[in-house]
Amino acid sequence: MSMLLESIRHELVKLHLVLPQSNLVTWTSGNVSIRDKESGLVVIKPSGIMYEDLRAEHFVVLDVNGKVVEGSLKPSSDTASHLYIYRHRPDVFGVVHTHSAYATAFAANGMSIPVYLTAQADEFGGPVPCAGFGLIGGEDIGKLVVENIGSSPACLLKNHGVFTIGPSGKGAVKAAVMVEDVARTVWLARQLGQPEEIPADMVEKLHHRYTHEYGQ
Repeated sequence: MSMLLESIRHELVKLHLVLPQSNLVTWTSGNVSIRDKESGLVVIKPSGIMYEDLRAEHFVVLDVNGKVVEGSLKPSSDTASHLYIYRHRPDVFGVVHTHSAYATAFAANGMSIPVYLTAQADEFGGPVPCAGFGLIGGEDIGKLVVENIGSSPACLLKNHGVFTIGPSGKGAVKAAVMVEDVARTVWLARQLGQPEEIPADMVEKLHHRYTHEYGQ
């Protein structure tokens, strides 16, 4: 049986497994979606299925307005917010949601993550912002992400968790892994004392080097 966007479905099976492997999710919480560059259709995790049980055929394909194009399972409860982000950010092709512990601890306090680390300057180009509180199920959270994320690939949501975006599914998953790593280190640093923030001009230099010169 042929499936729409089969290669994206297989990629999503792999990317979803990164979340529990990286301790970013528990049980069935969290999700990854990818927007297909050619058709503009979005593929997202079905609601309430265990990560290790996810198969390519389980994923749901929708258009950006929420019309199901293929799939018999109910899509993630965060679908409307994912679609809101895609409609308002044409540059985004991957969205991830987690409740990873250290980043969500900042979110629980309504705190953004300041830049104490060169790794955060590199990856995020500034503080990781924290948006206000939004109810799950509709577009509220997507709207808060779009309004607060700025040029960062990650945004915290007060009392809730983390949303990350990327130019691909893998890019959004990488941001989700990195934001938790940064949040954990910042939390540890604050147990020892009060770290100093890296000045904004230095953050800009570090981010530019990382995005333009680093790697192959």
